[in-house]
Amino acid sequence: MAKGTMRYWAAAKAAAGTHEEPYDAATLADAVAAAGEGRGDEFARVVGRSSFLVDGDPVGTRPHASVALPEGGVVEVLPPFAGG
Repeated sequence: MAKGTMRYWAAAKAAAGTHEEPYDAATLADAVAAAGEGRGDEFARVVGRSSFLVDGDPVGTRPHASVALPEGGVVEVLPPFAGG
């Protein structure tokens, strides 16, 4: 297990009810599952559509269970942004 920080942006921040919180997880999938405990459907919907950065590196389409989290790392949760 690694400890670090999850940061939420825009709709993810609103759904989480916080800008950031600690994680204690081995993988991105574990961290997202733990973050979703008790937060309900809106959080799951927003985070399910979000992109992730781990220490500034995009996760892309990799399965979240295969993304190991580093000790002291930062996970950015980026929901889809509107624009054009």
